[in-house]
Amino acid sequence: MSYDFDTPVDRRGTWSVQWDGVADRFGVDGLLPFTISDMDFASPPEVLDALQRRIAHGVFGYTDWRHEDFLSAIRDWFAGRYGTDIDTDRIVYGPSVLNQLSQLLQMWTGPGDGVVVHTPTYDGFLKAISGLGRELRGAPAGDTAALERQLARPDSKVLVLCSPHNPTGRVWTEAELTEFARLAAAYDVAVISDEIHADFVHTDFVPDGRRHLPWTRFGAGRWALITSATKAFNFPALSGSYGIIGDADDHAAFLRRMQTGEGLASPAVLSLTAHIAAYRDGGPWLDRLNAYVAGNLRLVAERLNSAFPELRWQPPQAGYLAWIDLRPLGVDDAALQRELIEREKVAIMPGTTYGSDGFVRFNVGCPRAKAEQGVDALIRALHRLA
Repeated sequence: MSYDFDTPVDRRGTWSVQWDGVADRFGVDGLLPFTISDMDFASPPEVLDALQRRIAHGVFGYTDWRHEDFLSAIRDWFAGRYGTDIDTDRIVYGPSVLNQLSQLLQMWTGPGDGVVVHTPTYDGFLKAISGLGRELRGAPAGDTAALERQLARPDSKVLVLCSPHNPTGRVWTEAELTEFARLAAAYDVAVISDEIHADFVHTDFVPDGRRHLPWTRFGAGRWALITSATKAFNFPALSGSYGIIGDADDHAAFLRRMQTGEGLASPAVLSLTAHIAAYRDGGPWLDRLNAYVAGNLRLVAERLNSAFPELRWQPPQAGYLAWIDLRPLGVDDAALQRELIEREKVAIMPGTTYGSDGFVRFNVGCPRAKAEQGVDALIRALHRLA
């Protein structure tokens, strides 16, 4: 089947956070957005067909996720995509990855405990950790010594691993993941691995051609892998995520917490339908999408580096979020945002959102013509400031 990623889909007026809610973050309506990490593409036709069939049934009563259709779809996806066997008896379900993160942090930490992350850091982690009254402790991605210093602190209880990493798009090596597991075990720190970007690894941009390795291969002691098909197949508004929890007692405690304390025993049936269809039939669409997004990232690299050779910008190893280091140009972050918003009428996320001055995070999960508009606007703004 051929798939069309070039034809724009009008998202205005659909209650879209990225399009209709742009003023909430940037203060101005009507900007062309390259912001929150969802895509401007329709979900795969295979998923849409499955949803239409389920809607046609007409009954949407309470639903159970603990059935072979859902569990085997996850099991087969991990086996086929990652060459990894998983134990479906350790799967859990939650309304979102961030909700699962919050529940696990409440299970495994107390107020004031340290939660370690790699920096720069996805802002959803920042909000969840600080909102629960835990202390966020950052270690620069790639700095193992700094990571160990933070994990070694007596009240550091959890390492939140983003794999692949958001916002940098880094795909961790087997050696790095092995070292994370060793350090976690040495300092009795639990690991929560958010792997929602795992399906977007661009092998052309990874130096050694490595692929994503799930934390199930490395976890020992107290650990959880949390993820969802909503990112790769672009249906986050349907909600839904799942996790894999290593320890049987922790698995049982999480289920009790969700079913009783949180009152979340029944999942959204359309989310289950979409997950199953995506994992069973959506692989060819995802492969074409990844190739298309890689083309967008190449476009950004070519235009940026042609305009500013000193940037030497390289596309991310995973994802559709271009993390761009503008520090060689010496531009002021606030001045750049003013140029982008007031003159270029585009919204691009500032690196300060993720704890890093001098960067922007630019979403290219969109038709190529829109990506061209965005990178050209960024270049014009930078020319006026650099």
